[in-house]
Amino acid sequence: LNIGPSIVLMADKAWFYGCSFISVQDTLADFVGRHYFKNCYIEGAIGFIWGRGQSIYETLSTHNKSRPLLPGFITTQGRQSEQDTSGFVFKYCTIKGDGLAYLGRAYRGYSRVVFYATSISNVIVPQEWNAWLNKGKSMDKITFAEVNCTEEGANKQARVGWDKNLSDREIAFLVKPKTFIARDGWMTTLPSSLASL
Repeated sequence: LNIGPSIVLMADKAWFYGCSFISVQDTLADFVGRHYFKNCYIEGAIGFIWGRGQSIYETLSTHNKSRPLLPGFITTQGRQSEQDTSGFVFKYCTIKGDGLAYLGRAYRGYSRVVFYATSISNVIVPQEWNAWLNKGKSMDKITFAEVNCTEEGANKQARVGWDKNLSDREIAFLVKPKTFIARDGWMTTLPSSLASL
């Protein structure tokens, strides 16, 4: 039984293709820096993508392995202020699993997680988000959003009242690597064989 990170990211400008990260708790420690994941697989149960990274996860598959009566958490994001540029963006992803989970829990008072055009199976609890350390506090500064997602887990009827409805401009900024994680052009310096993947 692996209870610990498969990877700990503390570097800026990291790019991952076709990688698998498997553990139970804290699978992917996305601590700091700008990161791009494409065609990867992440498996875990408790806060299995967590930290203060500024990352886009594109065409990622996640698999939740939490226990049936104790929902897990796919994300635990720790953005600390309005000036903090960190956040997790999931774009064109697939969420499946064997147990129930929340899309995310608020690790700090400015946590930011967006699921965009993602297929969300019925493993997500109806509330979708958890206030965790911010329970009883104002949720105004937390940005948890689900945009244009599909499947049974994307049902918004029982969702928490403090999730965000983002503007088209905010969505466009967050889902494009060029604006959210690569304004300085670092992704264009990669070999063309990687850029075409």
